[in-house]
Amino acid sequence: MASATPAPRASQPLPFASPEQLDPRLQDFLEQASRQLCVWLGSAAERSPLPGLSVLPPVVPEGHGLAPEVLLADLQLVMDGAFNPNHPGALAHLDPPPLPASVAADLICAGLNNNMLAEELSPSLSRLERSLTAWLAEQLGLPVGSGGVAASGGTLSNLMALVTARRQRGLAIDGRAVVVASIDAHVSLAKALAVMGLPPEALRPVAVDSQGRLDPSALEVELDQLERAGLPVIAVVATAGTTVRGAVDPLSQIAGICQRRGQWLHVDGAIGAVFGLVPTHRHRVAGLERADSITVNPQKLLGITKTSSLLLLARPQALAEAFHTGLPYMEPSWGGSHGGESGLQGTRPAEILKLWLGLRQLGLLGIEAVLDGAIQRRRQLQALLAPNERLQLVCGSFHLLAFTPHQLDAAGSQAWSDRTRQRLLQEQLMLSRPQYAGRHHLKAVLGNPHTKPAHLENLARVVHASLDDQT
Repeated sequence: MASATPAPRASQPLPFASPEQLDPRLQDFLEQASRQLCVWLGSAAERSPLPGLSVLPPVVPEGHGLAPEVLLADLQLVMDGAFNPNHPGALAHLDPPPLPASVAADLICAGLNNNMLAEELSPSLSRLERSLTAWLAEQLGLPVGSGGVAASGGTLSNLMALVTARRQRGLAIDGRAVVVASIDAHVSLAKALAVMGLPPEALRPVAVDSQGRLDPSALEVELDQLERAGLPVIAVVATAGTTVRGAVDPLSQIAGICQRRGQWLHVDGAIGAVFGLVPTHRHRVAGLERADSITVNPQKLLGITKTSSLLLLARPQALAEAFHTGLPYMEPSWGGSHGGESGLQGTRPAEILKLWLGLRQLGLLGIEAVLDGAIQRRRQLQALLAPNERLQLVCGSFHLLAFTPHQLDAAGSQAWSDRTRQRLLQEQLMLSRPQYAGRHHLKAVLGNPHTKPAHLENLARVVHASLDDQT
């Protein structure tokens, strides 16, 4: 006896936007989500920068897709547990509030769903990336014809820079090759060497001076020692804005040494390179224009939504020479090279869109105002803390300021910084607690445009009180 044929399941319409007409469901869903985001941003001052508790909604998809109102409710739960960079007291990290134009461009980027792998998958956006990276490179002083590529974070930009330098110097398969940088250089360099198949000792640290800047004379000694040992150098990495104090290595002197010795100079300007975009602050990164490659992270101060990093090169063709493999499944490039051939990433979103629109919203005067405000807030906080002789302050010429009591050892500074950070959080002021020179510090990053003088005065009051208690 034949078995009964199972009844077909009722089909559920898939939730994709209509390609034939304006989809009211999509419009309503995005408008509701936008309102939700606007309320979250607009109520930032009512919540702490760091949420005390968070509730995670269900993670696993259910049998049937959820209705928009359920999705938005679950989304709100995640938002409620998120870090709150729009709060005026969010001063812990290099994570400023987002620019509205950059937020909008992020939405459009997702909706376009173009792929920067190849030009036929992102026609206008590929041209936009080439044009904007060329302008940014020349604005920072690199020669005409310079340019680069967008990347998902400064770690990736630094990695691509070192891979490119290694190829250009003919060291692609030389396991003896090394990279020279200051002892305060970013940890991403160690990651890059690991990815490149080099041992930890391939990163050669150079001493810094009392201001946290790479010592040029120590660099010369290190390069001499490497030459005598027969160890080839992939690149010298200078830092324009170290992570804790924002120190800038003496770029002009280092560039002179590299030029004389025929070394590749990469500048990790993830924090500070943006100061070179306007004439009034360009002196803070003097010598940046002499680099072979530069990492720039507009996300760290200018409010471009994450991620927004760039690798810029004096000769951008070196990227294709380092990463070209051929894309036989794509039509030939009509603009020079496909995006997937000009860097490590293949498939990637058009992150250049939010940078372009965000910079257009700010304008050059707006960029200058953001930089001015950050420097002014750092100077104000420094002036409020400096009279206290029990406090050791470390900073550079940017908007970072770290401090710890003079008299405390490693254990004491750890306990003091932990206790004081908790007191600050009770006042809705969030600072970070990095280790530097063997001791814990509190660090303020003064890039938040919502932070007012009263917030800084309150911050200083709490810190001074904590020192009185310590005594």
